[in-house]
Amino acid sequence: MIDNWRDDRIGSALNGANPTVLRRLDAGFAVIGDVQFLPGYSVLLVDEPGVERLSDLPQSKRMAFLADMDRLGEAVERACRRLDPEFRRVNLEILGNTDGFLHAHVWPRFEWESPDLVRRPVWLYPAENWRDPASALGPQHDALREAIGHELDVLSELAAMPESAG
Repeated sequence: MIDNWRDDRIGSALNGANPTVLRRLDAGFAVIGDVQFLPGYSVLLVDEPGVERLSDLPQSKRMAFLADMDRLGEAVERACRRLDPEFRRVNLEILGNTDGFLHAHVWPRFEWESPDLVRRPVWLYPAENWRDPASALGPQHDALREAIGHELDVLSELAAMPESAG
């Protein structure tokens, strides 16, 4: 048995023990990031343990995962735009260099970011940002979690509508 949900993020999401899960989507789980130095940072986790890369999935599941990534990206964009007037854009990434499971990063970017970082990859942020307790996910992010979850619900409903109705 896994004692810490962080040791098995996908398994803990599947069994309902991952507290970062925002919503279950078609091919994965939308989760809010452990760090929030860029408020709204979220991750899409594949819903199949053992899947390491996009190419491990059959074509239909790949397309579903990418559609989920798009939906999460739009939900983060809509929520962040509403909550912060200095919202700029969202960056989407599938990297897989550290964690050995398929996941996609959704990074909101803001005008208030340091000029030397705002137009550069988020991975160039200093290590302190990633470990600072002040930016760790906590109850202060409940409204943000709710906003992203709401947008995911709205976008899921829209996606479920027949094309002729939209």
